[in-house]
This record gives sequence, C-alpha cells and structure tokens, in this order.
Amino acid sequence: MSEKFPELSASLITFIEKQHVFFVGTARATGTVNLSPKGMGSLKILNSKQLVWLNYTGSGNESAAHILENSRMTIMLCSFERKPLILRLYGKAQALHPRDESWQEYLKLFPETSGARQLFTMDIELVQTSCGFAVPYYEFKEERKALVLWSKQTGDDGIEAYWEEKNQQSIDGFPTDILESSPKD
Repeated sequence: MSEKFPELSASLITFIEKQHVFFVGTARATGTVNLSPKGMGSLKILNSKQLVWLNYTGSGNESAAHILENSRMTIMLCSFERKPLILRLYGKAQALHPRDESWQEYLKLFPETSGARQLFTMDIELVQTSCGFAVPYYEFKEERKALVLWSKQTGDDGIEAYWEEKNQQSIDGFPTDILESSPKD
C-alpha cells in the first residue's frame, strides 16, 4: 500500500496544487514535537525535489526554532475527496526572513499579503504515498479571513511588536531568530 520515491512525479505535484491544507512536522533533539496545519495557498512546488512554503504570523513559531537546530521537516497532505491518498514529503529545510537576500525571490511566488513571517525552503529527500483509506471525506468551503483581516488591522509595526512579544521563542524556550538583525545570505 505504501510506496517510496526519490522525488515528486507530475501527478503528485498536481495533487499537491489542488490541496487546501497541509501539515508541517518538525522537532529538535529535545522538547516538544511540532505538527502544524497550514493553508491559504502557502505551499508552492519549485521542482520535483524542492518546495517553499510561506509561514504567516501566528501564536507560536515552533518550526523556526526547530529548524535552527535540526533541519529535518516533514510535510503531509491527504485527500479528503473521492480518491484516497496520503502524501508525505521528507527533507531538509531552511528558514528565510524578510532580511534575507533571497526573501523577495520566493515571496513573489505568493499573492501579496501582510503578516508573512518566514519562508521555508525544503529540499525533498524522500516522497512516500500511502492509501488514506481511513481519512474521512471533507468538503472545502472557503479560506478563513481572520488572519488576513488581523494582519491588515494590526499593520507592519504592530506585527513586528507581536513577533517581539510572542514569536521570539518556542514553547520550550528555544530561540527562533525572527528579529535577528544580521543577514544570513
């Protein structure tokens, strides 16, 4: 039932492009394991071995803290429609911030929005599919508007103040480097 591949096929890329939600898993050597749902069209496939996803401002910043110590990342997508499928992408990730040179190169792949916190690029090392026979059917209705409205209302200065207050450390107290002033590139 499970199959492994070294890279994404055209049909798997098409599957990914149709999904409205994906899940990101990260972990450090110690502390909590993070599993976060993502949406809003924030995942883009660059090629059969690379992807990028846009991380919007949120209450936590676990992926950023974990990637600083351990670049492993897993992305999972699953079909909630007629044909069942679970797709896992395993690889090594890197966080990019607005201060990084390559930020604009990747940001232009996404619709203009406020509240963008990081971009994560991931080199895919393994692709795994499995049946998904136990995943229930769900129907997509629409994207939530709450984060976009909050970001516009809060403004850039308010968002940066929020990062300073809520996003500089993981729930385990690990740094996220969200406000680091020196460029990485």
